[in-house]
Amino acid sequence: MSQVVLADHELTFMVEHEIVPIMNSTNERESFSERLQQALKNAHYSPDSPTRLAREFNIRFEGRPITVHAARKWLVGEAIPTQEKLRMIAQWLGVPADWLRFGGSETPGAQAEGSASARFESADVKLIADLQRLDEHHRQLAREFIRMLVRMSHQPTPK
Repeated sequence: MSQVVLADHELTFMVEHEIVPIMNSTNERESFSERLQQALKNAHYSPDSPTRLAREFNIRFEGRPITVHAARKWLVGEAIPTQEKLRMIAQWLGVPADWLRFGGSETPGAQAEGSASARFESADVKLIADLQRLDEHHRQLAREFIRMLVRMSHQPTPK
């Protein structure tokens, strides 16, 4: 036997003498906000700046940019981003997208090894965007220059 009971403004579901809370949309948004803030802190970003969140998001996302207002709504638990945006945020912050959206036992940083190296600082992302604006010849020159710098940095220093 099932019945829906409204108690203390929280929706519950009674299944054969067991009361199970049903997560409502407000709880989902607030829980998402807490996980987003935790992931931002773990990645050394301030969870208190919707301006910075919007800027960092927009330099990484190829779709339509978000507003500072949208970022604020994510941070205060008034909205949850679309799945496409959520996946990009998870990749950027190095957390599993499922954890960011739904929570659970998996913790941030439990994503597969190598994901931390896939995170870029905003200056790196800007550099990549600048590289993409170059014509093919200049892009190739930039790649060769970077490879040369990497080779030089891995050579032992003379004693």
